[in-house]
Amino acid sequence: MAITLNDIVARLGGELSGDGSQLIHAIAPLEGAGPGTAAFLSNPKYRKQLAATAASVVILSPEVVADCPVATIATPQPYLYFARLSQWLNPPARPAPGVHELARVESPVPDSVSVGPGAWVGPNVVLGENVVVGANCTIGAGVALGADTVLHPNVSIYAGCCLGQRVLVHSGAVIGADGFGFARESDGCWVKIPQVGRVLIGDDVEIGANTTIDRGALGDTVIEEGVKLDNQIQVGHNVRIGAHAALAGCVGIAGSARIGRRCTIGGGAIILGHLEITDDAHVSAGTLVAKSISNKGSYTGTVPFMAHDDWLRNFSRLRHLDAMADKIRALENRIAELEKKS
Repeated sequence: MAITLNDIVARLGGELSGDGSQLIHAIAPLEGAGPGTAAFLSNPKYRKQLAATAASVVILSPEVVADCPVATIATPQPYLYFARLSQWLNPPARPAPGVHELARVESPVPDSVSVGPGAWVGPNVVLGENVVVGANCTIGAGVALGADTVLHPNVSIYAGCCLGQRVLVHSGAVIGADGFGFARESDGCWVKIPQVGRVLIGDDVEIGANTTIDRGALGDTVIEEGVKLDNQIQVGHNVRIGAHAALAGCVGIAGSARIGRRCTIGGGAIILGHLEITDDAHVSAGTLVAKSISNKGSYTGTVPFMAHDDWLRNFSRLRHLDAMADKIRALENRIAELEKKS
């Protein structure tokens, strides 16, 4: 695909400076860009690469236009503009509709749906238009998949779960496995609690590779619309994740936790069960959330976590602990000498 700069601006907006008839066929980084490619500058630390770029056009903020030696598209949000242009230039490949001869399908399939080899679609499954079921996927009884949802190979969806429209699920994800629910006998043995809830996933959700989302014990586990989950995330039973939240890799969420809308959770963070995180809270990577967060803002730390600014202030002093200890010892010695003289 090749698109003129004029066409790009007509569709995505921005202010063009330069020859609008130039054709763009790919996105590239500033340093490695060449003719026919568009680069972007959103992080100031890469500004020094701007002067030497060979890109046909650079997407950047208006205040940097004068420093660019090639055509520019000025926009207040260059990174967002880059994302939209990249989507346009790189439409996802979709397999041809139809059911592969090596698939086993026990439910009606619309003509627009693609089912890959080795996949199993169980009874009473409802598939929307243009759904893609990749090779070796397993879809249990009573599952519903909304229109344009795509399952990459080796996804497992347990019985009764419901996914909205335009959901993208990457390989190895498991949706609807039993939550970790057990009651303890007096002798220390464990008695399994049946997990009879479902997983409900809203529209435009993306679920990363090898992420697991457990079904609810009684009620449902709910992932609201627009949520983005990275790879290898664990979502426990009866968790609710608010709309447009984004969670990085290896986050662990214990059962019945509630995460608000538009929250971001850094990689490796742990959220304990039955806690609530308010809307627009941001949890840094590796943070242990051991109590509910009721005020929006950024939070960082482990034992205990605290407001991000407090964490920066306190931990900046850790680097000087040895020097502080030496000063304290010196003061103690001086005080002791003064006491002797008195």
